[in-house]
Amino acid sequence: MLHASVVERKASKRGLSDEQVPVLICRDRTGSTTNFILEKANKINIAALKSIMADDAILCTDGSKALGAAAREIGIVHRSINLTAGVRVIAKVYHVQNVNAYDSRLKEWVRRFHGIATRYLANYLGWRRMIDQASDSLSPRAIVLAALGMYSDQ
Repeated sequence: MLHASVVERKASKRGLSDEQVPVLICRDRTGSTTNFILEKANKINIAALKSIMADDAILCTDGSKALGAAAREIGIVHRSINLTAGVRVIAKVYHVQNVNAYDSRLKEWVRRFHGIATRYLANYLGWRRMIDQASDSLSPRAIVLAALGMYSDQ
């Protein structure tokens, strides 16, 4: 399931605009999460998206035309959820609640920093993914190893 939008500073306009840096958040049912910082909200990096999608994947989105076009180009099934019409689940299976909940937690967590520099956005996104994937607590050792790209069970 995919969803695009992360705000690195408070914008004066609602929705996506040039005041915001769009981030494509990809999350599956198991909680595996990855993200891509996009140049524009209407331009999806098809190669990056294809690299993480299985051939038999079903892409669930909140109606993004760019994501629908990306799904067609990749050749995977797309299910569009019309949240504005009050639709939350299609066929008791397809929804974007998992990714929307993650998006909400991410935005709430970023607010505490009172804005972050765009050049550090990838670092903050990685930090948040690490926190989200942590079970009960993170040891200092686990944090340092993760920062070095070396993951440990301890």
